[in-house]
Amino acid sequence: MPDDSGAVTVRIIDRIDQVRADRWDACAGASNPFVNHAFLDALESSGSVKAETGWMPQHLIVEDPAGGVLGCTPLYLKGHSYGEYVFDWGWADAYERAGGQYYPKLQSAIPFTPVTGPRLLVRPGADAAGVRATLISAMRQVAAQYGVSSLHVTFCPEPEWREFGAHDFLMREGHQYHWENRGYDSFDDFLAALSSRKRKTIKRERREAAACGLTVSAKTGADLRDEHWDAFYRFYRNTSDRKWGQAYLTREFFHRLGDAMADRVALILAFDGDRPVAAALNLVGDDALYGRNWGCEDAHKFLHFELCYYRAIDFAIERRLARVEAGAQGPHKIQRGYLPVTTYSAHWVADPALRDAVENFLRRERQSNQWEMATLDRHTPYRRDDG
Repeated sequence: MPDDSGAVTVRIIDRIDQVRADRWDACAGASNPFVNHAFLDALESSGSVKAETGWMPQHLIVEDPAGGVLGCTPLYLKGHSYGEYVFDWGWADAYERAGGQYYPKLQSAIPFTPVTGPRLLVRPGADAAGVRATLISAMRQVAAQYGVSSLHVTFCPEPEWREFGAHDFLMREGHQYHWENRGYDSFDDFLAALSSRKRKTIKRERREAAACGLTVSAKTGADLRDEHWDAFYRFYRNTSDRKWGQAYLTREFFHRLGDAMADRVALILAFDGDRPVAAALNLVGDDALYGRNWGCEDAHKFLHFELCYYRAIDFAIERRLARVEAGAQGPHKIQRGYLPVTTYSAHWVADPALRDAVENFLRRERQSNQWEMATLDRHTPYRRDDG
C-alpha cells in the first residue's frame, strides 16, 4: 500500500508479533504503557484479543524503502462494540433498523482500556507530520477496501483528535475523572487542599476501611508473584460475574503482563492475614498512574475507595507522578479529589445519511457534555480562593 509519493509503504499485520518489539516501541515511546508492544502482545498471545472474541488485529506499519519502521497504528476489525467505553450502540441500532449493516467496523484503540494515549505512533527523527498523514490516509483506505460502515479512533490525545478532524473525521468529546498531583509531599498535604467537609469524609472512609483489620500492600516489579496474579484473576472474575459483565481478559493475560511488564505494574493488594481478599490493578506511566481493574472476594466497607482511589494517590505522591487516571465512569470520584477532564475520539462514517445523523447527534451531545462538565465543576471538593 504505497503512499502518494511512493517513498514509503504501509502494510497490515494481523498479529503484533509480526513486527519487532524494538521497532514498534521506538515509535510508541515509553511514556504510555498501553501502546507498548509487550502490552498489546500480552492481549493477543493470551487469547484475550483475537478474531473469535471480536477483535481482529489489523495493525498498520509505515516503512521506509529500506524496511525501517517509521510509524504504526493499533487497529482492529470488530464485529461488535464491546470493550470500547466510547459507545456507538445507538448508531449501530439506528443504521441496522434503516436496513444498513453496521458491523464489521474498524477501531483504533487499546482493547478494554479507557485510557487516553497516542494512536498515531511515529519514530523520533521521522517526518512526524508526513507519517501521521500517511497513517490516517491508510486507515481510510483500509476502511474503503474492507467496505466497513465506519472507522473509530477512541481515547486519542487532543492534538491527534484535531488532526483527525482536519481529515474529515467527526469529532466527539467525553469525560473521565483524574486526580492531579499539585506538588503534594504526602496524603495529608492533599487533604489540606480540600474543603473541611470533604476532608473529614475522606478521613472517616479511610478509618473505616482500616478498621477491617486488613493489611494493604502495593506490589510491583520483582515483588509480584504468580499467586498474586492467580488471586487477582479470581477477584476480576468475581467482579465481572456480579455485574453481569463479560470477563474479557484471560488468566494468561495477567501472567504475561507480570512476566513482561512487572516494573510497569502496581498491584495494590489487601490481605486478611496471608490470604489476599481484594486488589486493584494499576499500570505506571512516566507521569501517570492508570487505574485499570478491581476485584474482591470479601465485602468490606470503603475498601474499594481505599484501594482504587486513596492508595493510588499515595502511590502517585510517593513516585512523584503528575496524575492518577481512575478509568471510566464515576461522578462519585469527584468528592474524593478526582475531577472531570475531557476525553476525545474521532469517527469516520462511510454512508452520508448515517454520517449526517451521527454529526447531528454529536453536536447535541457536545453541548450536553459541556453543560455537564460545567455543572460538575461546581461540586469540586477543593477549597476555592475568596471570590
